[in-house]
Amino acid sequence: MRHLFILLAVLMSPTLFAQYQLPLQKLEEIDRAIANSSEYVTKREARITEARKTFVEVKDTSAKYETVLQLYDLYRPFVSDSAIFFLREAIRLADIMGDASEKVRCRSMMALRCSNIGMYDEAIAILDSIQTAGISQQALGEYYRARNNVYNELAYYTRLDNMREAYYKEAGKYEALMYETLPPDDPDCFAHRELSLNAKGDLKAALKVNDEWMTTVEKGSHPYALVTLYRYLDYKAMGDSVQMMNWLCESVLADVRNGVMDQGSMWELANQLLLLNDIDRAYRYISYTSDCAGRYGSRQRQWQISPLLNEIAKNYKAKSEHTTKQLWLLIAAISLLFVLLLGVLFFLNRRNRQLAVARNALHDTNAKLAALNNELKEANQQLSTTNGQLAVVNSKLKDANNVKDEYIGRFLSLCAQYVDKLDSYRKMVNKKMKKNELADVLQLSRSTELKEREIEELNQNFDSAFLHLFPNFVDDFNALLMPDLQIHPKEKDRLSTDLRIFALIRLGIDDSSKIAEFLHYSVNTIYNYRARIKNGAIGNREQFERKVKEIGMPDTGT
Repeated sequence: MRHLFILLAVLMSPTLFAQYQLPLQKLEEIDRAIANSSEYVTKREARITEARKTFVEVKDTSAKYETVLQLYDLYRPFVSDSAIFFLREAIRLADIMGDASEKVRCRSMMALRCSNIGMYDEAIAILDSIQTAGISQQALGEYYRARNNVYNELAYYTRLDNMREAYYKEAGKYEALMYETLPPDDPDCFAHRELSLNAKGDLKAALKVNDEWMTTVEKGSHPYALVTLYRYLDYKAMGDSVQMMNWLCESVLADVRNGVMDQGSMWELANQLLLLNDIDRAYRYISYTSDCAGRYGSRQRQWQISPLLNEIAKNYKAKSEHTTKQLWLLIAAISLLFVLLLGVLFFLNRRNRQLAVARNALHDTNAKLAALNNELKEANQQLSTTNGQLAVVNSKLKDANNVKDEYIGRFLSLCAQYVDKLDSYRKMVNKKMKKNELADVLQLSRSTELKEREIEELNQNFDSAFLHLFPNFVDDFNALLMPDLQIHPKEKDRLSTDLRIFALIRLGIDDSSKIAEFLHYSVNTIYNYRARIKNGAIGNREQFERKVKEIGMPDTGT
């Protein structure tokens, strides 16, 4: 919402602000808000998208009418053409509902919108077509508000003194009627009362009205931007530079953070920055608000911005030319210094040549010594490498001997146990044959229970023997895996299938077919186990099995 008196106050008295220092902290906050302005615009567009979706989905005329008014309110400070489109839709729905008050209210808002964007003939035509008989006080107040606004606008922009006086007279008449019909907490009522007191010089009373108005808006909202702009005008009239600047910046921030395209505070701030000779920031701000006005689509706002934009552009060009002139002077000074530097370098180069002769002789001597040192160092490295290789070979031999001794003993013991088990099984079968219990013998031959029991016992013996040789294998193995993929056996002194596969690899059995034969699994199953475990390895998965084979080997120091 815009008011003529605000524009008058902002445009007619710009000089007071120029004698005070810039509030850098607030301006930096505005810079950050402008940098993030696309996020604020996206939020408003998201609200518009949601409202549009509701508009399409809702079928009830009354509910659709409320949604259209919501869309108009969202577009009103954002895109002028879209706001007018949905206001037309609201007029159409009000006509369908047959509500006389809503018909007048919507048409009055359309007239107000037309006058705000410079379409004065259209606004007058719409207002002249309205019949106000039998409508509500609120609708009548909207009608008077629109009349007051259009005559104020006409008075401000006309160049004929007699017409200006006539327009102001009409505006005053409808302002009085507006006070009688609209509620006291209506924003326009607050605005007119405050500006009237400001014009009379009763600034304390004006601030009191602003305090009351401030309680009706949410801090940081779009209405808050208008209230704070009026507060800026009050403090500006008082000559309080700190407060007036604070509230002007508050108004600018509220506009930017609400994704508002129809801005007044920003170009006023740009004007003050121009007076303070902060040309760069003034140019950025006026360019930003000019882009916003272009997106909003108001020719009137562009008319207001254009003179200031031209003035800032002219100053920016002058400053750029001055900077360019200084740059050329700086280049000339640097060139002179460069010539002097070349002379110094020439002198130093001659001295360096003299030093180079002596340095070369010393360098040759040092090179011979370095060559002898390198030969000695290489000999030592070769000896150290040979010792390290011998230590690794000895470690592997020792490890192989330990495994061999352990498993030979286990193998002989298991062979003896299996001979006894086979003999017992033979005796049992023989006994049943003598008793002619052929069904039992057949049942025994079909059952896999014996095989499964023997496999389990074999695995248990393997686990016991392996963990006896490598008691820390499980912890060392898990140290090679990512924490969430580590393997922990359910039973103490037992290995899981995953661990048993890599235990065999640790013993040197790394062929998948042999591992499958030993563990009674398919080759594909063993391959899948190995691939899954290696995918969880820390570091290079291709080096994983080599590291597994080194578990339990003593550190050789190489």
